[in-house]
Amino acid sequence: MADFHQNGQVATLHDLRTVSPDALTHAVATFARDRPVTLILPSLYSELEGDALPAILDEIAQLPYLHRVVIGLDQADAAQYAHAVRFFARLPQDHVVIWNDSPRQRALGERLKAHGLYPSEPGKGKNVWTCMGYMLARRDTWVAAVHDCDILTYSRHMLTRLIYPVVNPNFSYQVSKGFYPRLGEGKMNGRVTRLLVSPLLVSLRKVVGDSDFVDFLRSFRYPLSGEVALRTAILPDLRIPSDWGLEIGVLSEAWRNLAPKSVCQVEISDAYDHKHQALSPEDAATGLNRMSTDICKAIFRKLAADGTVFTQNTFRTLKAVYYRSALDMLESYYNDAAMNGLTMDRHKEEQSVELFAENIMRAGQAFLDNPFETPFIPTWSRVNAADPELLTDMLTAVEEDLAEVR
Repeated sequence: MADFHQNGQVATLHDLRTVSPDALTHAVATFARDRPVTLILPSLYSELEGDALPAILDEIAQLPYLHRVVIGLDQADAAQYAHAVRFFARLPQDHVVIWNDSPRQRALGERLKAHGLYPSEPGKGKNVWTCMGYMLARRDTWVAAVHDCDILTYSRHMLTRLIYPVVNPNFSYQVSKGFYPRLGEGKMNGRVTRLLVSPLLVSLRKVVGDSDFVDFLRSFRYPLSGEVALRTAILPDLRIPSDWGLEIGVLSEAWRNLAPKSVCQVEISDAYDHKHQALSPEDAATGLNRMSTDICKAIFRKLAADGTVFTQNTFRTLKAVYYRSALDMLESYYNDAAMNGLTMDRHKEEQSVELFAENIMRAGQAFLDNPFETPFIPTWSRVNAADPELLTDMLTAVEEDLAEVR
C-alpha cells in the first residue's frame, strides 16, 4: 500500500506486516546477489560503551545480504581504535573500521586542505562522507544504507525494509528515507521535528511564499530520521553538510538531482527510540541547541540557492510566525499525547520552542554575516578531479591502519 500526501511529491510505502520479515529478507537477499548492499555506520567511540550498539551488531550479524559494513570511527585514539577493531570483529560480514583521526587519515586531510577541499568541521556529515569515499573507492556496491549507532529499539528488519525499495530492480527509487513513530518510555519524542522543522516549514510558506522545495520537505513524515538508503550512482555528486544539517542536506540533494518520483519514504518500524540529546540552552555549541541552528542554516542556504531573498526583517518575521505556529502545534501534540496515554511536559516543550525561535534568528544572522561561506563538503567527483590518487591512497591508509592492530 502506498499513498501520496502533501502535494503528492513523495511516495509513502507503508509496512502493513502482510509479508513476514523472513520473506522480505529473502527477497532483499535475492536482489542483492546482483546489486550488492553496503551498510555505513557513523560511530563515535563513546557509542561502543553504550547499550545500543552491541545489540545493533547482534542484529546486523544475522543479515545474509550485506556485502560489506563500513564503520566510520570518530573521537578515538590509537588504543581506542584497536579496541574498536576487536569490538566490531563479531560481525561475520566483510567489514572495515575507518579510524578518522589516524595520522594517515589526517595526512590525506592535509592534501585536501592544499586544494581547499577539506570539510569545514568534524561531525556526522564528514564521517558519512568519508565512508562513502571509501565505498566508492572499492567500486563494488550498488546500494548504500546509513543508520545511526544509538538506536535502542533496533531490529534487523528495519534495515531490510529501508533497503527494499532501492534494491528492488522493479522499482525506480534512487533514495529511500525511513520513518516511524517517535515514542518511548510513555512519552512523545522527536522534539526537533515536531517543534522546529514542522512549524518552521509551515511558517516559511507564509513568510517567503510558495516553494516547491519546502513542499518537498513537508512531504516527509520524519525528515530528520538518520535512516536512508541510496543507489550509489548518485553518490559521487552528492553535496552534504558536515554538521547536524546532514539529513536535511541529503534531502536537499535528492531534490536538486532527482525527480520527486525517484524518492520514497518507507515505514521501517512501529517502535523507535534512541539516545536523546539534551536541550543545552546554556551552550550553543552542543545538544539540540546546536542541532537546531545547523538545521535552520541548512534550510535557509538551500532556499537562498533556489532564489529566495533573505533579510534581517525576513528572519524577524519568520521568528514571530514560527513561534505562534509552534505553540499551536504544541497544543495539538499535547492533546494527541493525552488521547494515547502518553505524558508530555508542556513547560519543557515551550522552553524548546523558545530556544528554537531564538536559533532561527541566530541561524539567519549567521547566514547574513557570512553569505560566501561554503557549507557543504565537496563532492567526491570534485575531489577525484583535484587529486585522482586520493581514493586509492585512502584504501591503502585504511589497510595500513588495520594491519598495525591485527
